[in-house]
Amino acid sequence: MNTLKLALLGFGNAGQAFAQMLLDKQEEVEQTYNHKILVTAISTRSKGTLVNPKGIDLERALKDVREMNHFSKVTPGYCSLSNFEVIESADYDAIMELTPLNIETGQPAIDHIRGAFSRGKHAITANKGPIAWAFEELKSMAEEKGVEFFYETTVMDGTPIFNLVEDTLKFCQIEEVSGILNSTTNFILEEMAKKRPYDEIMEEGRARGFVEADPAMDIEGYDAAAKTTALLNVLMRANITPDQVDREGIEHITEKDIEEAEKEGRVIKLLCRGYRENNQVKAVVKPTALPRENMLASVDSTTSIVSITTDLMGKVSVIEHAPEIEQTAYGIFSDMVRLLDRTRK
Repeated sequence: MNTLKLALLGFGNAGQAFAQMLLDKQEEVEQTYNHKILVTAISTRSKGTLVNPKGIDLERALKDVREMNHFSKVTPGYCSLSNFEVIESADYDAIMELTPLNIETGQPAIDHIRGAFSRGKHAITANKGPIAWAFEELKSMAEEKGVEFFYETTVMDGTPIFNLVEDTLKFCQIEEVSGILNSTTNFILEEMAKKRPYDEIMEEGRARGFVEADPAMDIEGYDAAAKTTALLNVLMRANITPDQVDREGIEHITEKDIEEAEKEGRVIKLLCRGYRENNQVKAVVKPTALPRENMLASVDSTTSIVSITTDLMGKVSVIEHAPEIEQTAYGIFSDMVRLLDRTRK
């Protein structure tokens, strides 16, 4: 039986959920692809690092993290190697870039992927930073090295947006992309419309796990701008960075603004949009009062939506309903399966 060896950079909620999914589906994958999946490295900043070319015991790694929030020092393969040392020396076929997003530069995730490509290794990223800040460079490098580069999880968890366009909308030119991509702001605006106190809204969001301790990245539109950039770089080859997005968050939206919109039959949403103008792709993120009958206006709570306008197929919309961490894990898992499809002999 053939093997596919994976090195995981980061082992937070998404990485752990992926590991559990891999354990649950390992037998089916082996039967379908005649490939055994081995995780040969897990590198983290706070939990320790495991490196074992024969394969890490994922059940034990998960048990350690769930019980102690770090790997046991007696676990086979425990070491103190950094992410870059793992990238440079570990035995793997593909890295999975699962580290936290640096929205201002995309680093060090970009360099992680560069390092893997330089060794002729494949890369899967759930981190949107590399796609938002260095997509064209990384895509070209992957092509030059003859390796695969997948990133389905970067915008809408496991929802197949990039795969949809690449695999099923062949020969279509994307004219416009629009959507609601930040679930935190969508939830806040919806709860404000119910006249709930702002502090109460934020407290509930934090308790449910989708509002950060410091929610500025979401509220001020930075997360939405990064996701919009990633979408446009891949789907429209925009070759832009998040600082080129015309960005405005919801920090100045008041209950009065929401009430006035309601009187006009409108709903305020943080709308993300990219379109062509004079042969250039323009990107905008800003609160927009949408007519209530508009499909985007009906997107509620933590649901997300992307609408893609094409020259041949018209407008296609994909909705992700109230995702949990399992959807993020499936996005990573589906990219791994896609890698098997592309590389198996």
